[in-house]
Amino acid sequence: QVQLVESGGGLVQPGGSLRLSCAASGIIFREYVMGWYRQAPGKQRELVAAITSGFDTNYDDSVKGRFTISRDSVENMVFLQMNSLKREDTALYYCYANSKRMVTTFWGRGTQVTVSS
Repeated sequence: QVQLVESGGGLVQPGGSLRLSCAASGIIFREYVMGWYRQAPGKQRELVAAITSGFDTNYDDSVKGRFTISRDSVENMVFLQMNSLKREDTALYYCYANSKRMVTTFWGRGTQVTVSS
């Protein structure tokens, strides 16, 4: 019954913006660190951004100053605002939910972001 559903991916030109959304269900939202990973073909999956229930955030250096992660504890959603997009941001972006206490991680199916002119 746990489900993470991403949306908002698409094709955008370099310098453009996208906002990714992830709707979580089947979890006690406040018990999970939420965030985004991405994976490009031939590359390892890498952490993009994460946010705790206390709104502490962590960003990969490559996206600092350009991406902003946020969460809505009422709607059980996490967002990733992506500005000043670069071609190297092209990847499949996955939403995840991680519980340290339960040693459990859940994943969405991913949403594709393609940055190209």
